[in-house]
Amino acid sequence: QSFKLLGFLDVKNVPCARESVLYGSLGSLVMGLGHFLATSRVRRSCDVAVGGFICTMLGYWFYCRYNLAQQRVRQRMLKEGMKNRILFEGSYLDPEKEQTGSERSDS
Repeated sequence: QSFKLLGFLDVKNVPCARESVLYGSLGSLVMGLGHFLATSRVRRSCDVAVGGFICTMLGYWFYCRYNLAQQRVRQRMLKEGMKNRILFEGSYLDPEKEQTGSERSDS
């Protein structure tokens, strides 16, 4: 089943959402607990924990989405290259085909 965070973020179907929430909660725990151990101020530590959750979640979200966009661009380039390879294979436009002497003089 699908889990919606804040009523609109579908964690199951949106890429990077699950990992962002998990890393955000881990960052929240570490930052809040660390601040509490350093200062012994409960309310301020909760504020730091919420801020840590937001910062960690958004930071990982942008990092993950950037990598996903790069991966999609690489996949698109590879797909286009494979299509061109199939299209030009065996023709005179094939870059891997060795040119004979008569073909070199034509170009």
